[in-house]
Amino acid sequence: MTHSRIQRHKTIPVRIGHLCLGGLAPVVVQSMTNTDTADVAGTVAQVAQLARAGSELVRITVNNEAAAAAVPHIRDLLDRQGLSVPLVGDFHFNGHRLLEQHPASAEALAKYRINPGNVGSGQTRDTSFAVLIETAARHGKAVRIGVNWGSLDKELLARMMDENARTAEPLEAGALMHRIMVASALESAARAEALGLGRERIVLSCKVSKVQDLIAVYRLLAAQSDYALHLGLTEAGMGSKGIVASTAALSVLLQEGIGDTIRVSLTPEPGEPRTKEVTVAQEILQALGLRAFMPAVIACPGCGRTTSTLFQELAKQVQDHLRERMPVWSRKYPGVEDLDVAVMGCIVNGPGESKHAHIGISLPGNGENPAAPVFVDGEKFATLKGDRIAEEFLAILDAYVERRFGDAPV
Repeated sequence: MTHSRIQRHKTIPVRIGHLCLGGLAPVVVQSMTNTDTADVAGTVAQVAQLARAGSELVRITVNNEAAAAAVPHIRDLLDRQGLSVPLVGDFHFNGHRLLEQHPASAEALAKYRINPGNVGSGQTRDTSFAVLIETAARHGKAVRIGVNWGSLDKELLARMMDENARTAEPLEAGALMHRIMVASALESAARAEALGLGRERIVLSCKVSKVQDLIAVYRLLAAQSDYALHLGLTEAGMGSKGIVASTAALSVLLQEGIGDTIRVSLTPEPGEPRTKEVTVAQEILQALGLRAFMPAVIACPGCGRTTSTLFQELAKQVQDHLRERMPVWSRKYPGVEDLDVAVMGCIVNGPGESKHAHIGISLPGNGENPAAPVFVDGEKFATLKGDRIAEEFLAILDAYVERRFGDAPV
């Protein structure tokens, strides 16, 4: 569901499995496994985890014979679990050979990802690229031509640097690099079309690791083409640094209507689930109003007026409760993802925020009456007291969801 008034950059719709990206389709969230693809059970488990977290495309590494041979088995086991999430094969260096030698893998994948800088050079590059593109065309698959500034085509790099040096006003290094990346993507796309791959099967990306570079290069790319675009800050980093950098870069571009699918490339912290990158991508899209994935919890940060951590604990309980319920609620209660729930810590903004939410609770602050008013659709519904406030509020929340979004009239 699209909520924002953001005017999307017009791109050619691309069909990937059961998904459509580009055109007027919602921005698609994707992720990538970090398992050894030859480990079928481990890869299936992680793909399933990512898909259930909300990843609508999952990319897997296909780097050797064992990985290529495993792909059809991974697809089959996912299908048996009822998980139809499309799989994207990540190819570098030897993708043409692997796809030729493993036609079942070529068929099982919904999309191939190639980097034109990693398919060789000269005649070898042209042949390798042609084999991969022709395989995609023969099987009716989409291809993401993913340029990365860490592995640019050396011949193109040398040619454009020489041309720039001969101009009256040469571009500085950063601006030239942006031009080279865009040229690599567009020249590769044109070559793919000449080899028989339709424009409706091509997705482009130009991945860099700095925010301003990403914004600049995608503005150029969007201005010069109407191919579907994949956004992502490559090697974004770990923890808050990676989240902030990805959010900053992607939000600017998405606000300008640029981007049809996104990935947040976080380095997982030790013990952190791989699904974190999916959650962050969803939250970026939801914060911009482009899509809604789950109910929003509005909670105050706390200050000297709040007497305890009760409101913080309740906010977390509500957030966890919603995430736990959403796999069922999203199927059973259409529209529940648009729900707003407020958990506030004192009387200053508590009642007001609670009234503005669909359902909200205002917990007592310092020196306030030890009671927690609950508001439903702007009206006071109940006042909770005692040690069972959390349990009682969650029960009211569940009943509200069933009443508002279920078959019963609101």
